Amino acid sequence: MRKNSQNRENLLKASRFKVFQYVTPMLPLSVLGIFMVAGAIAPTPASAEVETETATPPIAVAELSQVNPGLDTLGMDQVTSVSQLTDVRPTDWAFQALQSLVERYGCIAGYPDRSFRGNQAITRYEFAAGLNACLDRITQILTANSSNFLKKEDLDAIRRLQQEFSAELATLRGRVDALEARTTTLEKQQFSTTTKLFGQAIVGIQGRSAGDVTLAGFNFRDDADQVNVITNVQLSLLTQLSDRGLLFTGLQAGTGSTFGSLQLTNDVRLGYTGDTNSNVVLSDLTYRHLVANNLAVIAGPVGVNMVNVFRGANRIESAGQGPLSFFAQRNPIININGSGAGAGFDWQIAPALSLQGVYFANRANDPENGGLFGSRLGGNALGAQLTFAPTETIDLALQYVNAYSPLGTLGTSVGDDQLAIAHPFTGRAPIHTNAVGLTASWRINPGITLGGWAGYTNSRLKGESGNVETINWMAFLNLPDFGGRGNLAGLYFGQPPRITSSDLPNGRNIPEFASNGNLLAGPGGQPSATYHLEAFYRIRLNDNISVTPGFIVVFNPRQNSANDTIYIGALRTTFSF
Repeated sequence: MRKNSQNRENLLKASRFKVFQYVTPMLPLSVLGIFMVAGAIAPTPASAEVETETATPPIAVAELSQVNPGLDTLGMDQVTSVSQLTDVRPTDWAFQALQSLVERYGCIAGYPDRSFRGNQAITRYEFAAGLNACLDRITQILTANSSNFLKKEDLDAIRRLQQEFSAELATLRGRVDALEARTTTLEKQQFSTTTKLFGQAIVGIQGRSAGDVTLAGFNFRDDADQVNVITNVQLSLLTQLSDRGLLFTGLQAGTGSTFGSLQLTNDVRLGYTGDTNSNVVLSDLTYRHLVANNLAVIAGPVGVNMVNVFRGANRIESAGQGPLSFFAQRNPIININGSGAGAGFDWQIAPALSLQGVYFANRANDPENGGLFGSRLGGNALGAQLTFAPTETIDLALQYVNAYSPLGTLGTSVGDDQLAIAHPFTGRAPIHTNAVGLTASWRINPGITLGGWAGYTNSRLKGESGNVETINWMAFLNLPDFGGRGNLAGLYFGQPPRITSSDLPNGRNIPEFASNGNLLAGPGGQPSATYHLEAFYRIRLNDNISVTPGFIVVFNPRQNSANDTIYIGALRTTFSF
């Protein structure tokens, strides 16, 4: 797998510590990938801006900044002609001397306002620094076989000056060496060398058609067909605790939803929905450590999940920059059981092969109802992904997930998420799920990428006989730079998770109950299949702002052909910083 298979277009530019424009639930990046983008173990991707070094000040200025920090030496500029010094006149008694030093030896600097301030007093250290610069310049001239520029009296003067200021020059060099040693020690011992603040703000305007929806045998009129506004703001702090350790902190606040008051179907959910009722919540608190150049680990109480650990074969998966819907972001099995506390790893086995693994629990801080391994009300998941890039244009990812849910849900928040009816006395439906998935993408050329995924789950109801099976699939076409650099056109068509078989005991099966409200329904699958069609076009206005109009059609919502087709129009604006 290439060292980072995620979209790179939001790299922070002109930053010594390159950080991906990363927002925890919106734009995933593998654990090892975040070190690679941070510049810890891999070169900057070709698509990123190349950083430029700050010009080194002239020697005399650099030396002065060490011996007299109060002097504004960093702003001093080298001059090539004495006429550039605005306060030096031909009638000044030192004019000839300055002219010689500037035009013959080039070792005199002026202040930013082009003044020399010849009447300003300096210390012997400052004079020694300036003298040292001139001596170095003369040495360069001698080395270049330009000794014909020097006269005997100049050499005699140099020897006398070297003797006169030998003690100061030695002291100056000693002070510089000591400062360099102290700086090196501080850099190694300080707690946090660099903290970067970045994030993105999304404002979406969307609306959908009205229609009738059948749920549990009752007919409802969709009450959420009005145009509304969704906002989602995320701020992220990436702190480098050491040269191999990073602390990631994410904050999120959002308003608005694509669901109606009755939440008749999750098929209309958009990827940038994150309603917190305007409250700021902690979305991520994880520590990532580079154990070796090809192995990174992650651990934390919040934000550990498969999305943040696995590498995405679809390089544009991002709720701020990629598809508009939640279903089109990635294979739903990677969303099983959401997120929680836990640990994971990312191992680059070979240049074209990598392995990621993660374990997390939803209620790790609640031992009575969950704990680290989940029981009463807490779910957990163990996931692994093998990624392989047989060529420079093909990305493959094979996933496996083993999960537990006490309430009979997959936790994907899309399609058939509820798999079993809760027990009438306990209110629980504990299930164990095994899931496999495959995602593939083929970059035909820089402007065309074809891809898709498929997922399968098999869930067993604890203490009961029978299993529930679901499938989902998606095919997509991405057109990067379509119509302009940084733009993106996308076309997605697929089927959200659908129960194809459910043979639990009577009264525990979902399909017949969801369609007709039969609580005693026996085995069976969903009567129909929901299909999702999505087209969008992201327009990049500048490095920080993009707008994405799009259109979504949901056929047979809730896996029922009796339900009206839903049409969704959306306009998403993303501000990245």
